[in-house]
Amino acid sequence: MAFDESIASPRLMLLQKELAAGNVHALENFWREVATQGTPLVESIDNDPDHVLVTFLWQTKEEIKNALAVIVTGGHFDLLDMQLSRLPGADLWHKTHKLRNDVRTIYWMAPNDSLAPLAEAIKAKNFQERIRHWQSDPLNPHPFIVPLDDGDPYSNETHASILKLPQASPQPWVASRPGAPAGQVELHHFHSDILGNERRVWVYTPAGYTANGDAYDLLVLFDGWAYTTIVPTPTILDNLLADKLISPTVAVLIDNVDGKSRSRELSCHAPFAEFLAQELIPWVHQHYHVVSDPARTTIGGSSSGGVAAVFAGLKHPELFGNILSQSGAFWWKPEADVEAEWLPRQFVLTDKLPLRFYLDVGIFESENHPVFPSILLSNRHMRNILQARGYPLHYAEYGGGHDYICWQGTLADGLLALVGLEPARKLKD
Repeated sequence: MAFDESIASPRLMLLQKELAAGNVHALENFWREVATQGTPLVESIDNDPDHVLVTFLWQTKEEIKNALAVIVTGGHFDLLDMQLSRLPGADLWHKTHKLRNDVRTIYWMAPNDSLAPLAEAIKAKNFQERIRHWQSDPLNPHPFIVPLDDGDPYSNETHASILKLPQASPQPWVASRPGAPAGQVELHHFHSDILGNERRVWVYTPAGYTANGDAYDLLVLFDGWAYTTIVPTPTILDNLLADKLISPTVAVLIDNVDGKSRSRELSCHAPFAEFLAQELIPWVHQHYHVVSDPARTTIGGSSSGGVAAVFAGLKHPELFGNILSQSGAFWWKPEADVEAEWLPRQFVLTDKLPLRFYLDVGIFESENHPVFPSILLSNRHMRNILQARGYPLHYAEYGGGHDYICWQGTLADGLLALVGLEPARKLKD
């Protein structure tokens, strides 16, 4: 067997040398080793402590046309970058990437993929059907639930696998802790006269909640289904409260009616902002013992939810004083507008408001649309505008993409930066 110098993984290079030398047990030993340590393979790089080699593997005895490792990055790779190559004469397919060693993301394995460009699948509205054929990595013991449409709380789920590299930021508040007092979550069905629809709303109350005494801080989050199941907001709040890092907080997690309404309502939709101000928040005050102080009220979300949170603060700073945006899609513009980034421009055109901001975005969210800037670039633009206008702001870029596996960790970062009793990283004055 000819030695393939194009394989970057030192472990695979050693395997090829062993096979070329006639070691008939080399492949069997390799798969036994992989089964023990799990996939993907992560190997250090000499004289480069900031990066590692990450090798995705697929084992099959059957003949397949291709295999992909589809990484959630926001455009850092295309499908050609994701295709695995077969080791000649072996049941092993592989692909090695050089990545920053602080990356946390998810990926799918996709044998016999159509290889059609993902942009075409999204445009043809058959992306969900395509992703149903992708699967978690059978050699990776860390699966992650992914909604097929995070705008549709009733859609099916799929399972991906977690890639966590050695220097990825810790997520110490995500897992349930024995002994940490657990809050309660109530499900409501809320009808809006303004919007003419009904949706699910989850309300979290902390352990020991009472209608007497001091009023509770208020947290409002969009994509309620995702922030109760994929991002374990109740557990995160339980842990932050157990560590005495935030004040006792009631959280209201607002669901979407469906994917179509999500796209409309979370994109700077004035009637949705009025639904919040005139219907939902008054209902919350009527039924729960929460503050009216905007400085103790936080509104947040991810992607379009981040846009909706900033827009709500813009329209109603008397209600929402703290804005938490995770990978906000600030490239958005109304259809009639020629210029992108409509929402950041509003903070140039309006007087300074009594708002505080937490913005984060993934380093992989760098794909530029022919008309719109990337999410990474538009978040940097938003940061620059807020800083220039003198808004209190904490801005962070994390090692990952447009991905709930990252947002479940940075949600706590945002809360600590905005309303933490002893913030780990204080907002700039």
